[in-house]
Amino acid sequence: MKRSGLIGQKLGMTRVFLEDGSHVPVTVLHIDHCQVVDQRTQERDGYTAVQLGVGKAKVKRVGKALRGHFAKAEVEPKKRLAEFRVSEDALIEVGAHLSPAHFATGSYVDVAGTSIGKGFAGAMKRWGFAGLRASHGVSISHRSHGSTGQCQDPGKVFKGKKMAGHMGAGRVTMQNLEVVGADVDEGLLLIKGSVPGPKSGWVLIQDAVKKALHDDAPKPAGLIELPADDVVEEVAAEAAPETTTETGAVAEAAADDAAPSDGDKKE
Repeated sequence: MKRSGLIGQKLGMTRVFLEDGSHVPVTVLHIDHCQVVDQRTQERDGYTAVQLGVGKAKVKRVGKALRGHFAKAEVEPKKRLAEFRVSEDALIEVGAHLSPAHFATGSYVDVAGTSIGKGFAGAMKRWGFAGLRASHGVSISHRSHGSTGQCQDPGKVFKGKKMAGHMGAGRVTMQNLEVVGADVDEGLLLIKGSVPGPKSGWVLIQDAVKKALHDDAPKPAGLIELPADDVVEEVAAEAAPETTTETGAVAEAAADDAAPSDGDKKE
């Protein structure tokens, strides 16, 4: 079974102490109201996938097309959208909320994100070149990359040659990272080690492709079931403006009926 992933926001790094007193460095990822926005089916789209949204976006900052997309799914506007390929038996209903416990403790995941941009970097920093010799004829070019091509034949620099240039700010995937734990109430997921990107950066978390699926992994997904009271409150909140208006009108009419007339005042 190929399950869906999660969209997380990197909060930073800390450490977790184990029972034997040792500590494990972890990255804290925030899973903020991760919800299924749409499905891709084999009959309609030619493949099976789920589209997830995370975070809450201001309506005024969402385009008209996306507002219609969220309205069709009956979900609140989201800050980030991402699509995950899944098997047919792992499709999730639109509107379902995914929990950080979607990944069991001890399981392995692949985390993809945009690395921190370093700007223009030389060959030594970008590729780990050793640089030129510190003496014996080398003058003011100790950190240069040296020769880049050949002689007259072929007389060019091959594509892909490692040279100085823009470093970072690219998509990076780190594989086989261990899940240390999850806090469902706070929406936190703890990953051992570091993950790509800066603080507040968005990352995609999926089951590791080079590891077997954990036995305790929920199938098809780890979902959050909202209590019935919360559902009633959400429905009441949506209907609140109209209900308030109607109640106010009825109250005004009742007040007019209860107000004494001019004849009553004279008496």
